[in-house]
Amino acid sequence: MRQLFNLKILILCVVQVALTSCAGIGSSNLAPIVQTSVGDIEGIKRTYIIPQETQTPKVQTVSYTVNEYRGIPYALAPIGSRRWALPEPVVSLGGGVFEAYEFGTPCPQNPRAGSPEGYSNEDCLSINVTTPVDIKPGEKLPVFFWIHGGAFVGGSSSLYRLDKLAHDGRMVVVSSNYRIGVLGFMPNKYFGKNGYNGNYGLEDQRLAMKWVRDNISAFGGDKNNVTIAGESAGAGSVCMHLASPDQVVSHSQIKVKDLFQKAITQSAGCLQTLPTVAQGEAKVGASIQAALCPASKAVTSEDVLSCMRSKTTKEILDQQDIYTTDHATDVTAISPVVGGNTVPISFKEASISDRLVNVPMIMGGTKSELVLYAGYFWQDSQKKKDPGPPINATTIYEWLSAFYMSPSPAGGIPAITNQYPKLLSSNSSEVVESFGQALSDYNPQLGINNCLYLETSDAVLHSKSRNYPIYQFEFADANAPVCKVSIDEPCPPFNLGPVHSSELNYFFPNLSFTSKIDGPDLSPSSQALANQMVAYWANFAYTGNPNQAGLPRWPIYAGAKVPFGGESVLLLDPNHVEAYSSNNQHHCSAFWKKQYPLNLQ
Repeated sequence: MRQLFNLKILILCVVQVALTSCAGIGSSNLAPIVQTSVGDIEGIKRTYIIPQETQTPKVQTVSYTVNEYRGIPYALAPIGSRRWALPEPVVSLGGGVFEAYEFGTPCPQNPRAGSPEGYSNEDCLSINVTTPVDIKPGEKLPVFFWIHGGAFVGGSSSLYRLDKLAHDGRMVVVSSNYRIGVLGFMPNKYFGKNGYNGNYGLEDQRLAMKWVRDNISAFGGDKNNVTIAGESAGAGSVCMHLASPDQVVSHSQIKVKDLFQKAITQSAGCLQTLPTVAQGEAKVGASIQAALCPASKAVTSEDVLSCMRSKTTKEILDQQDIYTTDHATDVTAISPVVGGNTVPISFKEASISDRLVNVPMIMGGTKSELVLYAGYFWQDSQKKKDPGPPINATTIYEWLSAFYMSPSPAGGIPAITNQYPKLLSSNSSEVVESFGQALSDYNPQLGINNCLYLETSDAVLHSKSRNYPIYQFEFADANAPVCKVSIDEPCPPFNLGPVHSSELNYFFPNLSFTSKIDGPDLSPSSQALANQMVAYWANFAYTGNPNQAGLPRWPIYAGAKVPFGGESVLLLDPNHVEAYSSNNQHHCSAFWKKQYPLNLQ
């Protein structure tokens, strides 16, 4: 067993040589064995070496060591009769000590923009735990539970290093995989027994959170001080958990509201309208079923389930790709659905009826969120993938109509081009960049925009029983690494800036959206900002308040008193970490509220 372990360590050292110091092989590299309810678990001590650039030719280095327990199965493989069904917990890891040395396999997905890797193994429901190495006996650290993004069709916990948050923030940090795509978020009228249908990925997340509640004390974590956090689809998942306080976690009597005490959403407007179960059944559910199992071969519900469960992962993913290509303008083509037992009512309904989980929150996003997708459009046009007409002054009305005409803006498309005059520039790069920024400020189709973040916080704060604060932020580091991280080469000829997901490298070093985790190091000023951000997030996890001595003051978001918060949003810019008006920056009240008065109340 030890010889096999030494071989695994050697392989890890070769693969991670740029990230990890592998000084010696043997028992000194082993993290302490942890005794959990499902068995004994052994991890690895990893020492990370982080270069710190200076103004001199010399390069300083900082190193630290953490305990990492990776790839622990928390649910049985969702195959056979468990495909499109509630997750079933792992009750035993088998005899002996479970070697939690490497990340588990990502859940099935095909390559997509910004994420070139594909996977097909459905035995993917695993959890990872990283801790500081100096936890004292009996110490209880706050728990930070990270939910990865990926548009509900991609991503994996194996893309994210948890060491910086664990070491610098002195927390127990957890991440997990959950089912994605049609395997995790496809409702079908034949799946709906017992009221569960279409949200199996969310049920996976909740079972992983229950695993934390049952076992995290053994790692030095406080099960009664858990912060759930996520970005993009991960943040959207947090929204769904906040809107479902009294739902019972599968195979338990624990309610969702008892799984966490704080919440962080990065780049998700929780008020975004999601399809109902019935709408999802009629759209993606019926389409995928018809493609995989034509009516002539599947008559009864048993026939349908048997037929669909007999298909290979490749067959399912191929049909998923066809469906998403055919519905390229439908931003909720595959997503959680509202109704049934997992998410009974929408976030908006829950906020109006005062039924949200009542916890302290951090909410916000990046300044230029959807300029990233403008970069994807440009890149596809260069590669002749034909994502539609090229974006320029001639075609911009067609593009604007696709995103802004349902519902129609009060002033029509001309009002938008008047507000953003570079949309009609003769320079096509300026047109693309301006289009991306307009979408980032506000759009009624996609829940990734800054005005909706502010509007979501306003709605939460107006819940009658709300007695906890929200801390609102906007990430605005123009030097955040994007090319070779979120977008492959060739890099667009226009400035991408602080786009969607660009803040993630500040919490998870060297994120590259590949299993190599080989993204570029941050510049000195960006690294200083990263250290501040981790301190804020960790302080919030400890106390529900991100502020501490030595950090610029982060005010409580004032949306309960001033629509869109006034000067109460924390700007996260290396040169300006300070409170400012995101409302003014993104024209929320001055322009967008006039165009969409029913959307932006």
